[in-house]
This record gives sequence, C-alpha cells and structure tokens, in this order.
Amino acid sequence: MSYEKVVQATNKVVGTKQTLKALEDEQVEEIIVAADADPKVIQKIIIQAEKHSVLLTKVDSMKKLGKACGIEVSAATVAIKK
Repeated sequence: MSYEKVVQATNKVVGTKQTLKALEDEQVEEIIVAADADPKVIQKIIIQAEKHSVLLTKVDSMKKLGKACGIEVSAATVAIKK
C-alpha cells in the first residue's frame, strides 16, 4: 500500500538529507522508511518525525522504495510533502 502511495505522490523528496531538510522546514505530511535501511541512517529521521508529529510508515525494501520513486537506486527514506 505504501509503495502505491509513493508512486502516486506528486510532491515528494527522496533520500535522508532531503527528508531531514523538508522536516526542518515543516513541509512533510508523511515519511516512508525502508525497514532494511541501516539503522544509523534512518535513526535521525525517526527521531525528527516523532518530534514534529509526522506520520511514519515502514516498508520492507529499499530497492522497492527506490523503484516506487522512479529511480534506479535504492532509497532509505521518502518524504511526502504537504
């Protein structure tokens, strides 16, 4: 289900740095995080999502998440913007 949401989203940012920036700017409606991502990479995202009360959804695969974003590489996080 979340992969479909990512595919259909027209206003999204891909990657941890871009997601953190969007969170800081309070532009994020929901964050999708790949469960197989390195915990060190996604830990700050999870903490910031909780701090800003942003919905956080986990999916199983970085590879599938990247594909849902329309990129040829894996993605640890995607932020769906407001």
